[in-house]
Amino acid sequence: MAFGPYDASFASIGATLRTLRYEGRDLVVPFEADEVRPYYRGTVLAPWPNRVVDGRYTDADGRLQKLAITEPDRGHALHGLTPWLDFAIVDSTSTSVMFAATIPAQAGYPHQIAVTVEFWLDAAGLHSTTRARNDDTVAAPLGLSTHPYLVGGPGRVGEWSLELPAVQILDADERLTPTELGSVETSAFSAYDFRSARPIGDLEIDHAFTGLTDQGAEHVVKVLASDGTGVQLSWPHGDWVQIHTADLPDPAISRLGVAVEPMTCPPDVFNSDLAAALVQPDETRELSFTISAVNA
Repeated sequence: MAFGPYDASFASIGATLRTLRYEGRDLVVPFEADEVRPYYRGTVLAPWPNRVVDGRYTDADGRLQKLAITEPDRGHALHGLTPWLDFAIVDSTSTSVMFAATIPAQAGYPHQIAVTVEFWLDAAGLHSTTRARNDDTVAAPLGLSTHPYLVGGPGRVGEWSLELPAVQILDADERLTPTELGSVETSAFSAYDFRSARPIGDLEIDHAFTGLTDQGAEHVVKVLASDGTGVQLSWPHGDWVQIHTADLPDPAISRLGVAVEPMTCPPDVFNSDLAAALVQPDETRELSFTISAVNA
């Protein structure tokens, strides 16, 4: 679909944003229509974002639930159950599309969740809203996120700058299990202080941030080339965002983009704050965001 200088394409698996361009330049790391989606690029994450540590949590009734381990190298359940669901297109126009799918009740997550994902283009860029409704008869833990890899311009991550209005960072161990909440104002975490745009360089980031300090109606994260052009992601809901510089062992595909993942909850929320994650029967949780080009 297209509107003015923007065009976008999608994949039904995971209701995935496959390409987004502005005047022909990529705003997200793309992949081909016949390619298996790499590294969760552009997919919707539900009913949890990030990780459930060890794939285990105790539900609201005190029962131990065991999820499939989908991050075997670290031993966690990663990025929810929607990334490999085949969503149906339920509405579309030349500038919009809406996908829908149902997360069925299953081992480890015994709840049925109805998910819709809407995308539309206008002069401001690409907008999206994900809504997840609890179709169960009991409260269900539920968190949402999205997983676009933003492209600041020519080259790779180390050549771009990041602007991230966050004062707190959730540290993690070598398995990316959350450990402590720190402040970028301290010497221990000052390398992650991007409240004013500055180069990313060789820094590897795979952390959740909170304490968002921007005062507008929306939070805004920017990834910028040296000439000041680039891309931004803004969102009105959720106090958490995961930033990942896509560091991979294969240098051919490493650091192609910066994953900016607004989240409705922190990582491992099923274990850290289950009560806050619970959604009542027939209640809906949603996440909206906009991706826009930044011009110098």
